[in-house]
Amino acid sequence: MALKSTIYKAELSIADMDRNYYGTHLLTLARHPSETDERLMVRVLAFAIHASEALVNAKGISDTEEPDLWQKDLTGAIDLWIEVGQPDEKRLLKASGRSEQVMVYSYSAASHIWFKQISNKIDRAKNISVINIPAEASAALEQMANRSMQLQCTIQDGQIWLTDGDTTVEVPRETWKQ
Repeated sequence: MALKSTIYKAELSIADMDRNYYGTHLLTLARHPSETDERLMVRVLAFAIHASEALVNAKGISDTEEPDLWQKDLTGAIDLWIEVGQPDEKRLLKASGRSEQVMVYSYSAASHIWFKQISNKIDRAKNISVINIPAEASAALEQMANRSMQLQCTIQDGQIWLTDGDTTVEVPRETWKQ
C-alpha cells in the first residue's frame, strides 16, 4: 500500500517592504512521504519570498516535470520555476530552458558540496539563481512545522523574519549564484 501525503494548512501573512507586497495566503501543503518538515518549511519560506497571486504550489517532489513552486503568465508560459533542496544539473538546465527565471533554495549542511559539484555545469545558464539557507536557520524553521500554522513573514532590507506565535526565526540567505 502506498503512503499518502500529509496535509498541512498554513495562513501566511506577508509584509514585504522590499517589494511593497502585503497579503495573506491560505496555503494547503501536501507533504510527500519522502519530504521532511524542514524541506516543507523551506518551501513555505520560498513562497513567502516570491509571493504573488499567480505563484502556486506544483507537484515538485512527486513529478519530475514540475517544480516545487511556479508562476505562470496568462498565456501559460512559466515566469518563475522554484526548486527546494539539491536538484541535479540536468533538471535545472531543463527548467532554465522552460522558464524565464529559475530559483533554487538549498538548505542542508551538505549544500556546499552539492553546489561545488554542479556550479560549473549550470554556470552557462544565466537565468538560474541559487540561494542557500544556512542549516541552523532551516533547522529552526523545521521546529515551526505544524499541521495547522499561522505564520507571519516580514521582509525588510533583505532581512527575513518568520514568526509563528511566540517563535520568531531570522532567516539569513547566502547567494551562491545570481
